[in-house]
Amino acid sequence: MEIQHDKENRRYKLPLDDGIATVDYSLSQGKMFLTYSEVPVHVRSKGYGKILVEKTFEKLTEEGYKAVAVCSYVDKIARSSKKWNAIIE
Repeated sequence: MEIQHDKENRRYKLPLDDGIATVDYSLSQGKMFLTYSEVPVHVRSKGYGKILVEKTFEKLTEEGYKAVAVCSYVDKIARSSKKWNAIIE
């Protein structure tokens, strides 16, 4: 699974066999505010949400961003591992 950064729509997209999972963001003061995450209803509770968020963290780090977890699910994943402490507020 390869995450894609759709800069025009301010969204990270993770193509799945049965749809696309997304993380939306806004930019302000040089930071990325992760505002919303969504996994298609028919594939929820299969671990795709965590994969989506972690791949988003990896990609935005690779691109040189720091981020703020506004979405409660994104925040939950950020807090679940010390790995993201320096990148996600």
